[in-house]
Amino acid sequence: MSKKPNAGQLWVVLARCHKSLSLLVERSVANAGLGLSDFMILEALLNKGPLTIGEIQVKVLLASGSMTAAVDRLERKGCIVRKADAHDRRARVLELTREGRKLIKKVSADHLAELQTWVSVLNEKEMEQAYAVLKKLGLHATAIHEAERNASAKTAS
Repeated sequence: MSKKPNAGQLWVVLARCHKSLSLLVERSVANAGLGLSDFMILEALLNKGPLTIGEIQVKVLLASGSMTAAVDRLERKGCIVRKADAHDRRARVLELTREGRKLIKKVSADHLAELQTWVSVLNEKEMEQAYAVLKKLGLHATAIHEAERNASAKTAS
């Protein structure tokens, strides 16, 4: 590209990249018999340990209905169990079962290998740059959203 991209063009490129990679990710986890929501929940539990449904929902960015359906599915598959929260009787803590831990470890390892292949078009320096730039952009967008939400809440009260 000879001219510098504008913000709109950057957005289109980011959106298309996200869509293409998302399709690859969905296919990857589907090959293991999991939906993307299921995979994200199992991965969060593997990496963070037992969590409440609310804590997982924040980490994996799922809507409440999607979260409940995914948790029910994973429980039926024997991948997770719901336990009472020692600090809040109303809350349930989700924990991986032995089968769930075994499954997500295998799927995660396979998935990471595929991710490495998909991003192999980038060299190490480009990976570092992409990571830094996208993280900076995401944090900035989050700060703007939070500021707007706070301003909206103040005017509503």
